Amino acid sequence: MTPTAGAPAGDLRLVELTKDFGSAVAVDCLSLTIPAGSFFALLGPSGCGKTTTLRMVAGLEEPTSGRIYLGDDDVTDRKAYKRPVNTVFQNYALFPHLNVFDNIAFGLRRRGVKDVKAQVDRMLDVVELQGFGVRRPSQLSGGQQQRIALARALINTPQVLLLDEPLGALDLKLRRQMQLELKRIQTDVGLTFVHVTHDQEEAMTMADTIAVMNNGKIEQLGSPVDLYENPSTVFVANFLGQSNLVAAQIVGTQGADLLLDVQGRKLTMPAARNCATGDSVYVGVRPEKVRLVPAGASVDLPGHNVLDGVVIDASYTGVTTQYVVRMAWGQDLMVIAANVGNEVRLTAGANAHLVWDASDTFGLEATGDIAEGIETIDEAGS
Repeated sequence: MTPTAGAPAGDLRLVELTKDFGSAVAVDCLSLTIPAGSFFALLGPSGCGKTTTLRMVAGLEEPTSGRIYLGDDDVTDRKAYKRPVNTVFQNYALFPHLNVFDNIAFGLRRRGVKDVKAQVDRMLDVVELQGFGVRRPSQLSGGQQQRIALARALINTPQVLLLDEPLGALDLKLRRQMQLELKRIQTDVGLTFVHVTHDQEEAMTMADTIAVMNNGKIEQLGSPVDLYENPSTVFVANFLGQSNLVAAQIVGTQGADLLLDVQGRKLTMPAARNCATGDSVYVGVRPEKVRLVPAGASVDLPGHNVLDGVVIDASYTGVTTQYVVRMAWGQDLMVIAANVGNEVRLTAGANAHLVWDASDTFGLEATGDIAEGIETIDEAGS
């Protein structure tokens, strides 16, 4: 039996939702439909509008304009406590003076429910913390506290569960464990989860669909695989994972491919993977798609692109070796090579060929900053 039995069904719809703070536009005419029962992520850097969007859905911020619907129900002007929505925050917000059982039961008792034991026990089963009911929050690990916060929210049978950077306070190893736990819980209960995060890996691990936000707008919407393999803007290509982007000119066609000039080097790219409208284009390839070959080795591979450079850094990380390779025109590109045991490891100063299947090449509009979307150290830590 799922804890959402009897909860109202329906998609979450945001229609031309806007939020201004004085002259600053935090959310800019955002329209979005989140299917009922899905795990949906709003992903973007600090200040992109994702948390403001979540707070408007929760009823904690009033929209400047636009409407919010749950199914056919317009909840835009409804008070937060009257919406079939619950929020789980980064700091968990558990009551330290109550034990786990009473923390989970709090919402039910506030609504006047007398017999709460069966429902609380079921929630403890869902979050796999059976037998923890008598403990205090201070006796729990961070991951256990997060699961109790989830149980406390789920027991109220909300139509939508909002997750505001819920794993941000956990260390890396525990955060990865909780990503799998959150996805398992969402699958088990069949509830709509809307997850706000700036962590790309977190969003891709858990979400069915991701909306990448930038400057109050959605840059691109799609599945994790589609967004990663087929970014449609420079921001998405750089923010979601890593990309090698170089400026190029389209100089012709060859069947279904475009012919490109990159600083005098000739490359090809499938025309179907080009998002640019003019002849100037940013050509991209993901660093794990590129193979590094020592200079002098044969690279006569039909259907492949080749660039030459000099290795300036090689970082062994265990699973992979990450290379930084400087091109003749001064730009640095990255290659991520899997350590499978039979590869030739190159060191700084080595001349090398960068080789990749031309079908892995994509093209983006070259009208903006080629580095847009790359997080700085300060942004990544904010």
